[in-house]
Amino acid sequence: MSDRQIASILFVCTSNSIRSRLAETLAQWRTRGRVYIDSCGVSPGELDGFVAAVLDEIGLDASDAPPKSFRDLEDTNFDLIVTLSPEAHENALKFAEHEAVEVEYWPTVDPSLVEGSREQRLEAYRRTRDEILQQISARLSGPSAPVV
Repeated sequence: MSDRQIASILFVCTSNSIRSRLAETLAQWRTRGRVYIDSCGVSPGELDGFVAAVLDEIGLDASDAPPKSFRDLEDTNFDLIVTLSPEAHENALKFAEHEAVEVEYWPTVDPSLVEGSREQRLEAYRRTRDEILQQISARLSGPSAPVV
């Protein structure tokens, strides 16, 4: 989107339980409501308590809305779709096949794959949260991005 402002973003991961939910909440906070943000998964999973914990650490509330898939979206018109897993990217390209939408892939580690103590697992979620926030901040600071 180099020649127009981004007005809507969809974040997609595998199950809309971790990565895309983190991205949705962080992007809503970062854009302060000036950009329509939504998220979904290839297939809906279960809410993940570690997501709420790492968002709470930075003063943000995680949505308690149930995870959703592409077919559950209320709006399907987006300026940008950001995918966070290979499976999500493949499905987003199919979803956007006949749409005028940019699709970007941000490879993001699934923190739920980390094993260990509660603190080790939380640290993995924090790294994912921080990585996604850094990507959002970089993407939304370009010349076509909204001023936030």
